[in-house]
Amino acid sequence: MGYSRTTAVALTGTDATIVTVETAIVATADPKVRISGLPETVAEQAQTRVRSALANSSLRFPDQEVTITCNPATPGLVGSATDLALAVTVLGAAGDIDTAALSGTVLLAELGLDGSLRALPGVYPALTAARAAGFDGAIVAADNAAEAALVEGMTVFTVPDLATLAAWLWGQAEITSVQPAPAAGPLPALPDLADLPISARARWALEVAAAGGHHMLLVGPPGAATTAIAERLPGLLPALTAEAAEEVTGLHSLRGRLIGSEANRIEHPPFAAPHHSITTASFIGGGAGARVLGEVALAHRGVLFIDEAPDWPLPVLDSLWQVLESGEVRIRRGDTRIAYPADVQLVLAAAPCPCRAASPGACRCRGSQRRGYLAQISRSVLNRVDLRVHLPALGPLTEGTDRPRGESSEMVAARVAAARAAAAVRWSAAGEPWRCNRDVPGPILRSPAWRLPDEAVAVAHQLIRTERITARGYDRALKLAWTIADLRGHEEPTRDDVAAAASLRLGLDLGSEEQ
Repeated sequence: MGYSRTTAVALTGTDATIVTVETAIVATADPKVRISGLPETVAEQAQTRVRSALANSSLRFPDQEVTITCNPATPGLVGSATDLALAVTVLGAAGDIDTAALSGTVLLAELGLDGSLRALPGVYPALTAARAAGFDGAIVAADNAAEAALVEGMTVFTVPDLATLAAWLWGQAEITSVQPAPAAGPLPALPDLADLPISARARWALEVAAAGGHHMLLVGPPGAATTAIAERLPGLLPALTAEAAEEVTGLHSLRGRLIGSEANRIEHPPFAAPHHSITTASFIGGGAGARVLGEVALAHRGVLFIDEAPDWPLPVLDSLWQVLESGEVRIRRGDTRIAYPADVQLVLAAAPCPCRAASPGACRCRGSQRRGYLAQISRSVLNRVDLRVHLPALGPLTEGTDRPRGESSEMVAARVAAARAAAAVRWSAAGEPWRCNRDVPGPILRSPAWRLPDEAVAVAHQLIRTERITARGYDRALKLAWTIADLRGHEEPTRDDVAAAASLRLGLDLGSEEQ
């Protein structure tokens, strides 16, 4: 009896499982193939690909009883991540190759029917998991080489096809070792806030949103630069930590965005701006077997921009509220449950009315139409927005004008970093896990330990009495007040801080809220 074993990696969502692939061959008058540990359909498809790849590589599939097992069983596995490992174990069990050189090595590639090795999505998180499990080598397809090089501590080889791999194991060919990725250089430049001629109020709102991680709504006519404002938010946020960068890069790898000749670790908070014609499955994730990564997860640790929010189909936008609450996408299809991290900062944008007039004087909409237009935004999502900003249209900009530039993103980002650090120290000292003020539950801020003096919250209490804000809105205003206090260097929010927070919450001018 012949026996061989190799190793692959199976991904279910972001969870990686090291899979041992074993093959045993027994001479019998009734040759058959049994594959256990994979779903029946996947096993049949894999057998077809492996047989064809071997035949077209001038290699033979044994005409004997072949038993293949994947351990642990991977019922959630869909696709071809184990193709290469299956083919190599069959050759090893048949005695055609010696697999001893593959000890400590994981095999990650899809097999083409012609025997070529084809790229897989998710190689970066798969190799990261393999490294953590003690493996130090990998064989991948050439188009996965760049992202594989990002994983430190792994010796990665690429081969063009199965025949070349077999020749290498016979000692008759050389295969290419992937060079480690060069040390990360300076982060690429992002759009600068200094280039955007928006009002001081809008700048202040953007700074507060960045400092506290607050979700925001921008309301303005065409030409109000809502998209440009949202695009500058990532540049105000702190660069990703090493752990967060690995997590975000892994998500983009799962989507297949790192396949090709170039791949870089994602160090900046990402920015995603899906179109309103997107489907729920493409937005949140799901699709066949629930494994397709949606646009929301691609914005993890960054900014999710929803332009023309009233025009979005309500079911699509409604699917977002659970993500905002939990910080992850949860998908269930039949017996399959998958969760993707999706801690996003949401920016909604909308015109003030359906006609999208450039100025209030040009609008011909009735009052009910104007009110009803913004009401088309999902209430479950809008209730989780902390601040609103009403923007006028920008006037015509002329090249060469002497208009003074505003503060740069670098200057604002420094204040944002200081405010976030102050919040982190405060909540860490209290033994709490929150990274920013947005995440603090309202009941905590109203508890005896954190309750503000009556004089400080007098403005917010008056707004509740006059029904201008709800109890939920009151909690949102408290979160904003703590962020404003952090930006202003206050140990706790003052009356002016709370008033400024209430102003941002309502999107109205209740007094000066700029620094």
